[in-house]
Amino acid sequence: MNRQKIMNFGFWISIVLFTLCEAKVYGQELKSSFKRERIKLDEGWHFMRYENNPDNLIYDVRPKIEEVNDNKVADSKPTEAVKIESKEDVLKNWILPSANDFINDPTQKHIRPEGNPGTDFPFVKADFKDDAWQKVTLPHDWAINKPFYTGDKPEVGGGMGRLPSQGVAWYRKKIDISKSDQGKIIYLDIDGAMSYAMVWLNGHLVGGWPYGYNSFRLDLTPYLNFGGINQLAIRLDNPNHSARWYPGGGIYRNVWLTKTAPVHVAQWGTFITTPEISSKEATIHLSLKLENKTTSTQLVEAKTQIFAADDFGKAKGKAITNFLSENISLNANEKQTIKSKTLLKNPMLWGIYPQQKQNLYVAKTQIFIAGNQVDEYDTSFGIRKIEFHPTKGLLINGEKIKIQGVNQHHDLGALGAAFNVRAAQRQLEMLRELGCNAIRLSHNPPAPELLDLTDRMGFLVIDEVFDSWERKKTPHDFHLIFPDWHEADTRSFIRRDRNHPSIIAWSFGNEVGEQYTDAAGAKIAQELRNIVHEEDSTRPASASQNFAKPDMPFSKEMDFMSLNYQGEGIRDAPAYLHLKGGIRTAPLYPAFQKAFPEKMIVSSETASALSSRGSYIFPVTLENSAPVSDGVGANPVTKEVSGYELYTAQFGSSPDKVFATQDRHPYVAGEFVWSGWDYLGEPTPYYSARSSYCGIIDLAGFKKDRFYLYQSRWRPELPIAHILPHWNWTNRAGQITPVHIFTSGDEAELFLNGQSLGRKKKAEFEYRIRWDDVKYQVGELKVVAYKNGKFWSQETLKTTDKTAKLLATADRKKIKADGEDLAFITIKITDKNGLMVPDANNKINFSLEGLGEIVSTDNGDPASLVSFASHEREAYNGMALVIVRAKKGIKGKMKLIITADGLEKTTIEIKSY
Repeated sequence: MNRQKIMNFGFWISIVLFTLCEAKVYGQELKSSFKRERIKLDEGWHFMRYENNPDNLIYDVRPKIEEVNDNKVADSKPTEAVKIESKEDVLKNWILPSANDFINDPTQKHIRPEGNPGTDFPFVKADFKDDAWQKVTLPHDWAINKPFYTGDKPEVGGGMGRLPSQGVAWYRKKIDISKSDQGKIIYLDIDGAMSYAMVWLNGHLVGGWPYGYNSFRLDLTPYLNFGGINQLAIRLDNPNHSARWYPGGGIYRNVWLTKTAPVHVAQWGTFITTPEISSKEATIHLSLKLENKTTSTQLVEAKTQIFAADDFGKAKGKAITNFLSENISLNANEKQTIKSKTLLKNPMLWGIYPQQKQNLYVAKTQIFIAGNQVDEYDTSFGIRKIEFHPTKGLLINGEKIKIQGVNQHHDLGALGAAFNVRAAQRQLEMLRELGCNAIRLSHNPPAPELLDLTDRMGFLVIDEVFDSWERKKTPHDFHLIFPDWHEADTRSFIRRDRNHPSIIAWSFGNEVGEQYTDAAGAKIAQELRNIVHEEDSTRPASASQNFAKPDMPFSKEMDFMSLNYQGEGIRDAPAYLHLKGGIRTAPLYPAFQKAFPEKMIVSSETASALSSRGSYIFPVTLENSAPVSDGVGANPVTKEVSGYELYTAQFGSSPDKVFATQDRHPYVAGEFVWSGWDYLGEPTPYYSARSSYCGIIDLAGFKKDRFYLYQSRWRPELPIAHILPHWNWTNRAGQITPVHIFTSGDEAELFLNGQSLGRKKKAEFEYRIRWDDVKYQVGELKVVAYKNGKFWSQETLKTTDKTAKLLATADRKKIKADGEDLAFITIKITDKNGLMVPDANNKINFSLEGLGEIVSTDNGDPASLVSFASHEREAYNGMALVIVRAKKGIKGKMKLIITADGLEKTTIEIKSY
């Protein structure tokens, strides 16, 4: 008998003896079987918000704000924190123990003080009457449907989106816990709450989590009334001047009640890696953390099988392999990690879309005590090989992949921060159409469901955790809690996300002020990088650099070089030389490659080009990149930026300039454009607006002209010929109106009213074809594009007749009646011939008949301060958007009615099933 068999035999002898000696386990009779329950707690909440802080149940004191410059340039130098002293009555010391599972050094774990702060406050009590409070369903963003702040000195400025995201709010919900749950462990899992969340149950302060973007868990068990109603109360405190973009407000992601046996797989307790992969077999390693929350030692058996996953990431069919069962003795109140491995024959690899397939697997872990199953835990994962090569760039499963990425903020436009799977999927679908294959999550952990989507849809992801460390960018940002929480936030962020195959790298910082502090900043970077590698040694980690140069200590702490704007140079082109202040540097790809020949280089932010969809301002710069300013590519009256896609933020570059710099340095792995979609807040250059101008796609989800420039580069096999500007210029007869062509071809001929204006070829390092001397005539513009001398594609623009009709199209005409699924309906104003009138701004009214509701409306204009809740809005350059949702549980039809003065009414029908 070999050693393993002897050990297993001894284990089972001990199981029998243990079972004979212990009539009960967990203080009750053993049940035949138990599987964990995960219950969504999104309905039935009562909500109340106040802008000030009358309850004084504060996490910690915050520095007073003397002066705020809301519209400072985004690459301004972060500054040193303001020192403050905590008061004795703050609740920080009761909240800090919530971080203990993510602090490695036992001597640094937090001890909860005596006492129960807040127990006498009315909102935490079960008998408090909250009937008058607003009834809400999660995910919930309290600010998104409120009026925008206006004026020169708003309470919340353009940087944070001019919406009332600030303030203190309470959420209350009664939860019924059955007597049959006695003996189970009951957890509250919150995927995201903005911010300084503190949770009371039945008047007891359970714990909380300050960082609004991280998911967290609290153990409710000690405070529960089993067999009765339990009162949950959650307090959020969202300070103003806490972000450089719109943070949202509220419990804006899902909340779950998780019921487990006392012995179970710990929170995010599995980690699956595949260090050895070939076409014939893959070695799969499993790290499994188990937790025993009983008062006695438990003898535990763990079994894990691997299944193929279906299209929704769920296990299907029969198990295709398994890990050897593991038997351990788990002490009272102990966590213990088991490591094992197995071989999988003929593995189906996960890879990038469209070149590769997105094969996924599910590892199903079952936990047994004395032959009885007490837990089951599923882990979705993929098998893939990723290599960061210093000269070849990124290799996925041995295939070189050029990174064609974008940066994405967390808001969903008119839906705000409240996460919605369909809205996120729509964003990814349009990015896929663009040719985008990678997402950098700027600058915070995402909703977990977003990563499920990137896994299934084949996007690469750089997952990012912080925008600031100890030095501040805004007075109330993360720097206030970085000393206490950076370790816990980093570890929990990685443990939650590390099984997602779409994640290729970790980012532990974005343009942090510590770039400026030499060795001191590098020391913090080293600490964070080490924490990342302790949690996941299989992926590289970096922090993006917009200031640190190759010879600085900060750069040496990066596994790969993650450069923001430095590759193509900052404020270095002729049109930028007059700018004062800010960072100025020549293109630095060669310098970084020389200093770090062993490390891959990627541009984690490029471009920051600015434009308003469908708006064109004259004259047009003859440069291939120019900074926007009043009267130069921008109109300060209408707060519009020209759609010629040549104008940028002060520190930015046009797409053309970025493409040329990357093509001159082919060892660069690729780029992440700033940004994929417009987002709420940071409305450079007009901080009296509400949302950004830098997206390839506008806030409503309508394509800017820039979309076709990137698509021409990223999908060269797709025949594209796109003309800009539009051709409705009644006031420009005879005036020079430049015409630019974006094409995946290499040559084009332009015709105006049938007359050729010449045939031109793209020169080397040119990415558009320009006719800068065209004089406007009413009529027809036509372009014919060629590739390798052969016809490739064509497009025609016509001067339209006056507005006559409304055209409505839906992204989908059938949606689920689950209260979550959405239909996005685009409205276009057309002439009598059905051509969209590109300068139309008619006021449109929306109403809905039937079994649904209008969730929000938009038009994509960054300067529009019409509430997203409005059922009346002007079209912006011919277009508007309506978002519709079906009522939960009610199947049937709904009809959207669209009217506008002087235009034919139209309707569109949506079915819910």
